Amino acid sequence: MSLGVEVRFMEHQVQTEQPVRVLVVAAHPDDPEFACGGTSARWAEEGKEIYYLLCTRGHKGSSDPEMTSERLIQIREEEQRAAARVIGAREVVFLDFIDGELAPTLALREAIVREIRRIRPQIILTHDPTVVYTAGHINHPDHRAVGTATLDSVYPTARDRLNFLHHERDGLLPHKVKEVYLWGSATPNVWIDISCSFDRKVEALRCHVSQVGSAEQLADRMRERAKNIGEPQGIPLAEAFFRIAMER
Repeated sequence: MSLGVEVRFMEHQVQTEQPVRVLVVAAHPDDPEFACGGTSARWAEEGKEIYYLLCTRGHKGSSDPEMTSERLIQIREEEQRAAARVIGAREVVFLDFIDGELAPTLALREAIVREIRRIRPQIILTHDPTVVYTAGHINHPDHRAVGTATLDSVYPTARDRLNFLHHERDGLLPHKVKEVYLWGSATPNVWIDISCSFDRKVEALRCHVSQVGSAEQLADRMRERAKNIGEPQGIPLAEAFFRIAMER
């Protein structure tokens, strides 16, 4: 996709009467910033409403021998909320599933469906569950579980009224998502220019001190990654996704 095509596509997307709602569904704190922080920041600036749903509180993401899960939860929640403020997200919701123990269960799907029906997003961004490994990386099993559960939530569960009928009694009506963007895909089909929002992506990532440390080389590393993604498409700095346009 060329830069010109990508920009025209984005301009078309924001021309709606009501603000477009975007729900970012991620396994752990910091996943939203690493995976789609530039896109989320750009979309927030353009007027889209960004919402975060974290399926765990990052209970186990530390190699510090003195750290406990209880302390880490508090730290990572605060870091994620700070990062979301930098991005421009309107809300951060944490589910109570355990870091490192996620599976695409009916319980996880029900929790995601509940948030879809409450927030009623037109767009969802989440993990690509099909990528198990690459030449130098093994995809976290929590990422795969959240990606699978989110896709199952979008179709058909959130759409069909008789799934989790108790939601209706709580005032949460069925909802049909229009688009899904999967990050980390081996076969992306959309590249988003984040040149204008790259600095905010890095600033948000720096909020995750427990994960990135002093982050002296963070900006250079993120810039190199965004450059490698974007330049083959004629885009200076980019994030890439596999976009699914749901049938009407």
